Amino acid sequence: MRPDIQPGAKFPDYELPDHTGTRRQLSKLQGGDPMVLVLSRGHFCPKDRQQHRLLVEMEPEIEVAYTKIVTISTDNLLELNEFRSGVGAHWPFLGDPGRQIQKDLDIAEYTDPQHNPMIPYTFVLEPGLVIHSMYNGYWFWGRPSPADLRRDLREVTLKIRPDWDLGAPGLRQKWETGDKKEFWPYGKSLREVVSGITG
Repeated sequence: MRPDIQPGAKFPDYELPDHTGTRRQLSKLQGGDPMVLVLSRGHFCPKDRQQHRLLVEMEPEIEVAYTKIVTISTDNLLELNEFRSGVGAHWPFLGDPGRQIQKDLDIAEYTDPQHNPMIPYTFVLEPGLVIHSMYNGYWFWGRPSPADLRRDLREVTLKIRPDWDLGAPGLRQKWETGDKKEFWPYGKSLREVVSGITG
C-alpha cells in the first residue's frame, strides 16, 4: 500500500464504471455521509463473498444511518453483476478490470498470479473521502467485523453530525430560534437528501 494512504489522509477520488456500466466517482457516491469502501479480490474469493454477506446483513442499518457502501473489484461487468446479485447486495459495485487502483495504490496480491487481484482492504471514510480507519483483509480476521464497523461509523457520525447530542448546550436554543443549519438535513432540502440516497 502506498505510504500516504493512512488514517487522516484523503483517499483518491477514483472514477470507475459501476455494475450497470455507468461511470461513478467515489466522492459523488459518498456525498456528505460516512462510507464503507471495500477493495475486493473479486467474485471468485470465498472470503470476499463471506465479508459481503455480512455487509448485506448490515445494509438496513447502514441505510437508515445515512451511510454509504461501495465495493471495487477487478471483476469485469458480468462478474461484477454475478458477485453483487450472488451476495444479495444493493449498493454500487465498481469494476476495475484494468487494475488502475491496484497499480496506483501498489496493492497487487502477488501471491495469486492466476487472478491478479488487489490485496483486499476495507476503509471507513469520513466525508471528503478522509480515511478514518483501514483494514488489511489478506487474512479474513484482518477484515472489520460488524462490531468494528459499528464502532468506526459511530465515531465518524459523532464527529460529523453537530446534532448527535440534542442535549448539547445551545442546540435547543438554535432550533427554537429557527437556526437549523446544525440539524439534519443541514441546510439541504429533503429532495436533495433523497436523491443522494437513491442516486
